[in-house]
Amino acid sequence: MRLPTLLRTKPEAPGVHAEPFWSFRPQSDREAGDAIVSNFALHWFPAKISKASMAWNYSFWLGTISAALFFLTILSGLPLLFLYVPSIERAYQSVKDIEFVITFGSWIRAVHRISAHLMVIVVALHLVRVFLTGAYKNGVGRGQQREINWVIGVVMFLATLFLSFTGYLLPWDQLAFWAVTVGTNIASSIPMIGPGVRELLIGGRNIDQATLIRFYVLHVVFLPGLLGVLFAYHMWRVRKDGGLARADADAESVLESSRATEVVPTKTYTLLGVARGTAPTVTTRTLEAANTTVNAVPDLTRRALIATLGTIAVVSIMSVFIASPLEEPANALITPNPAKAPWYFLWLQEIVTDTTIRIGSFTLNGAFVGGVILPGLLVGLMTFWPWIDRSTHLAAGVWLPRDRRRQNLVFLLVVLFVLALTYVGMELRGPYWNFYWPWEPWPDIPGRI
Repeated sequence: MRLPTLLRTKPEAPGVHAEPFWSFRPQSDREAGDAIVSNFALHWFPAKISKASMAWNYSFWLGTISAALFFLTILSGLPLLFLYVPSIERAYQSVKDIEFVITFGSWIRAVHRISAHLMVIVVALHLVRVFLTGAYKNGVGRGQQREINWVIGVVMFLATLFLSFTGYLLPWDQLAFWAVTVGTNIASSIPMIGPGVRELLIGGRNIDQATLIRFYVLHVVFLPGLLGVLFAYHMWRVRKDGGLARADADAESVLESSRATEVVPTKTYTLLGVARGTAPTVTTRTLEAANTTVNAVPDLTRRALIATLGTIAVVSIMSVFIASPLEEPANALITPNPAKAPWYFLWLQEIVTDTTIRIGSFTLNGAFVGGVILPGLLVGLMTFWPWIDRSTHLAAGVWLPRDRRRQNLVFLLVVLFVLALTYVGMELRGPYWNFYWPWEPWPDIPGRI
């Protein structure tokens, strides 16, 4: 006699999951918690996460998009690494072969370039978002050190700028050569040590083979490795500090609601009579209320996947329609007029021009004032602002809170000032760095390219 199938089925052992991909699509809270512990790829996520932290309109997922762009830059850079030749005699020709000979070479190069430029923009927007929401402030959690993570973020932003800047020279065309020339000349304006700093950066007094090798090594080895280490520590600190600062705002609201709950006097009947007072019940209070948190898997991982795949799709489509520029080979004897720095340093070039003051024989070095002092002060203020900000912990994780209104306004004015100078340098500066409105034609300068 054969037993029914139901009776012949062996019961599943505890802790053993039947589906091979159960950790990415858990069917219960138990499996969602086990996935964080068992899956190496998911181990850096918390088991529970605040619903408000996952809202699209809070962080705009700019951190995830930045990480996706960094990954896409590295992924698209790998084939270029095997095709590019870091030699002043062969660099330009190897890039030209990538652009016009290698199958899908122009698209891969466009993906690499667009990802790098978008990464600068998105990381900057991420810093702006963190500042405006006061996310560098510690909330109600114990042992939080969010100000350290803010400093790490500032260092990552600077590393992102230099990662893009070092890659700017590699095509070895006129655009790259003179953009790096303008950028490195700003460093030489530092009193006493300026020329030495420039020589250390470019490997000599002129931009040549030593410069190309240094920029190549910085671009493909040192700066990506530094960013990878900082990113890992940055994510670890987010986890260590209890998640995004928005979660602390939720926790504070939960605490306030629990404080507002009054204990109702009750009476109980015992063997000896009536005992008045509080009933012998347990009153609990948690910062992770069931209605304010969800499982990180799959709720958090699903949104992170959407942001990552969306970023890859947008960059891939943009790369089809936006080609990477490639001008004539680099020539130190032919100077473009005007010669401009990379677009993210144009605001510095504009400040350098505006702060150069000549009174008779006396000249105030604008490169030192606008290229060293002012950006140095801005970076210093950004780095140490968490210790200067005196607003309360209630402002952490809140968009434009009332007690941070003044500092947010000043910060936005500085951001708009930088954007305005960038636009002026990009679109309104013509030959000899003269100012031209968009409807004004540029004069025909002989020999200008």
